[in-house]
Amino acid sequence: MRALSFFRSALVLLLLTSVAVAREPDAKTEIRTLLMSDHPDQATSNIYVSGQVSTVLRFEQECDPARTRLLGWEGKFEPPLVGGKKVVLEPLRDLGEDERVPLLVTLADGTEFAFLVRPPRRETWGWTDLQVNVFKDHESYNAVLSALNDSRKRELELREELERLKKEENSVDHAFATLLVNGQVEKTPFRSEQAAMLKDGDMDIMVEVFSGPGKAAALIRLTNTYNDEPWRFMQARLTSDSTPQTTRPFALRMERAELVPGQSGRIAVVADKSAFMSKEGLVDLALEIYREDGNRQVLVNLDHSLIRK
Repeated sequence: MRALSFFRSALVLLLLTSVAVAREPDAKTEIRTLLMSDHPDQATSNIYVSGQVSTVLRFEQECDPARTRLLGWEGKFEPPLVGGKKVVLEPLRDLGEDERVPLLVTLADGTEFAFLVRPPRRETWGWTDLQVNVFKDHESYNAVLSALNDSRKRELELREELERLKKEENSVDHAFATLLVNGQVEKTPFRSEQAAMLKDGDMDIMVEVFSGPGKAAALIRLTNTYNDEPWRFMQARLTSDSTPQTTRPFALRMERAELVPGQSGRIAVVADKSAFMSKEGLVDLALEIYREDGNRQVLVNLDHSLIRK
């Protein structure tokens, strides 16, 4: 697929980048517990890895290096490290979406564990494994303690998500984003500054950029023209050139997260002036929309001059 671009105006540069650009390496990482079963119908457990990130598997007993194998690792991984109770994996690059690398770990007592090493899950709750604590004895002290720590972490994440949702309910920016995505621009303080239509093989895209008093906004309309597969939203990011790995705060509302062939949907983003602030003053920001496969679909460069007094 090709990349389409528009020339810079005084206010904003609009750019569509299709599957050629992968998402930034800021995906979620996890330390988690795997409670294994010796039942013959036990499904093979997945281990999620990312390029040049070390993933540690930690077991209850020492591993047998002679009988622990990562099949077909050459050219994809650094040589696997097996020592004591740990196995360390480090991919040389991100694995392909469909790549699966079998891992067989044998403990000193002959217990065997089979895993599939694969790229991070692409759902919104996906992750890269930093450490996986593997237990066969579910009742052991370490297994119970590890599972308890996992539960406490999930509880904390749920509390933080609930608090975030409560704040959004009272957020003016989220209210404005809701109005924009519902097509009620006239009820907002925003003024349309530029609009552009984009077309590639799979998607029709319309981008409209708004200026506002102390705020800026963007409205993106996507139409899936592909005949076979749905388009799915993964994430949005708002960054600056000075801090490309740090997402600036913004409000987002979308009409729908999945577009079946022939279907359209809108995504609205509102950013407050504070998101544009830096030590040097106001800076330009880049709004990125990523699709399910982790590739960037749309890039909208928001000029700081969109912020009206």
